[in-house]
This record gives sequence, structure tokens and C-alpha cells, in this order.
Amino acid sequence: MRAQHYSADSENGDRIDDPSEDALFMLISNLNNSDNTFVTVQPDEDDPVWFASVAVLDGGGYEIVRRDTTHNEHEVTTATGINDIARDLTIWMAARDFPGLPNRQVTAF
Repeated sequence: MRAQHYSADSENGDRIDDPSEDALFMLISNLNNSDNTFVTVQPDEDDPVWFASVAVLDGGGYEIVRRDTTHNEHEVTTATGINDIARDLTIWMAARDFPGLPNRQVTAF
């Protein structure tokens, strides 16, 4: 069964469909320098227009990459706090476009 929105996959084969902030925290916490060095998150579709990845840095900490071709975004940052990384990714992904779902509109009252 495919994820409704997106999935997170780690190098060691762990996969979580539509991961929560806590699930992202768990996947990032399980990263190491030998056989599980990165996690990618992207829509569960053939040609995704956005993705995010978190990779372990040799000197400690993590490199976070966010790419969204529909919004011409490509950002590479580093961080050490897994809580902050998981929260920031969750917020960033919530703002992405999901084909087949209606666009969110904000209406002023």
C-alpha cells in the first residue's frame, strides 16, 4: 500500500509512510557513520517534485537538504539537534504541494 502523502526511507531499508515528527526523530536517531548514513523523505510517486534528506556528517551533526522544483527551492544546512531537525522537516513538508489533493487556501474573515 502506498503512502497517502509521502514516505521516509533510510539507507538500511527502514520505511515509514506518512511519518510523524516522532517517526522522523526515530529514523534520524538511528543514523550512524557505517551502514545507515541517510534518510530521505519524498512524495510517494514516480517523479517527485520535492524531497528532503538528512545525512550524518563525519565530524558530527547532520546535513539537511531540502529541494522543491515547483518553488525553485534548494537549501542545504547543517544542524546537531535531532528534535529541531524533525520539527523543521515536518513544518516544511506540510507546506509542500501534493498532487491529487486540493490546494489549501487561507481566507481572511
